[in-house]
Amino acid sequence: MTDPTHDPQFLRDPYPAYAALRAACPVQPLATGAGARAGYLVTGYAEAREALADLRLSKDTAAFFAGRESRRRLHPAVAHTMLATDPPRHTRLRKLVTKAFTTGAVARMRPFIARVTDELLDRLPTGEQVDLVAALAVPLPVVVICELLGVPEAERPAVQRWSGELFAAGNPELIDAASHSMAAYMARLIADKRSRPGRSLLDDLVAARDGDDRLSEEELVSLGVLLLIAGHETTTNFLGNAVLALLRHPEVLDHLRDDLDRVPAALDELLRFDSPVGTATFRYATEDLTLGGVGIPAGAPVTVALGAANRDPERFPSPDRLTPDRDAAAHLAFGHGIHRCVGAPLARAEAEIVLRALLTRFPRLRLAVPPGQLQWRHTRLVRGLTTLPVLT
Repeated sequence: MTDPTHDPQFLRDPYPAYAALRAACPVQPLATGAGARAGYLVTGYAEAREALADLRLSKDTAAFFAGRESRRRLHPAVAHTMLATDPPRHTRLRKLVTKAFTTGAVARMRPFIARVTDELLDRLPTGEQVDLVAALAVPLPVVVICELLGVPEAERPAVQRWSGELFAAGNPELIDAASHSMAAYMARLIADKRSRPGRSLLDDLVAARDGDDRLSEEELVSLGVLLLIAGHETTTNFLGNAVLALLRHPEVLDHLRDDLDRVPAALDELLRFDSPVGTATFRYATEDLTLGGVGIPAGAPVTVALGAANRDPERFPSPDRLTPDRDAAAHLAFGHGIHRCVGAPLARAEAEIVLRALLTRFPRLRLAVPPGQLQWRHTRLVRGLTTLPVLT
């Protein structure tokens, strides 16, 4: 198959295309426009779960692209984050940040998240049209992750802008420039933390760099950039997709509003139904292997379509139905295996708090435009709305 991301219909609703691909074969070759093999696409749930846990599918992009000419000038701190490493380096880096996203650590952040959510909702007019992405889904995760990392308030708009530009599909020059801006800013912020230590997660990482763990300066900058970007991009998309799903399924929205204690259990189904990450980040085969009965040669890139896997009827019956009481905990929206999203507990907490507040404070919330007029981000990597016009 060829890359479908230039098809507006695919961006609006990729699931029919994914279903057709999965029915034909859950693992199949991707082709460039010229017909040359570009890798393999995984759309089946069992095959996706297996691929995500298979250490023969490396994420070491530096090794894969070594010696290959490229016109891109993506900053190494963005190109070679923790997401693009294998054990043992990945194990070491992940250990340093995991403690910030434990259940206990996130629980201590909930009052702050709730306060920011209320402040943002206080600004929404009643009975008028607002863009819920710009008014809530973007600023809340940005404020939360910036607070966690100790980013000064005045500098957060620039961080938000650079992060958005990093996902500007089809504009490699803008992406590359944003990567350098983000990396340069993180280097300055780290220098500031060294001269004026605080109590943020970034301060902890700086201390680890200067202590026994001996993070290199490149690793320190890269971890900071990754946390800034991943700490809000996925959550922004999750919030927008979840609210849209509920607005398009008023019976489910009423079901949750009638008993707000159902919201936490419904989060997994909302994540499954419209995954905020469309495809997992880059992997390639380090040796010949077989996946789903399909032979994959060494060196071939493998793309795992998380959104497709989450709609596999072999794992989730009637997958195109939003069923709030479904046991969807095995979804792959946050990945699987050693690279599963370390910030998943924080994203879930933010979504739960937002949905509870919206359902309580805006009982008449509804879409302001037909679903077909909604605009989606032009990238296959993440799945999210550029705007979500609603009537409050």
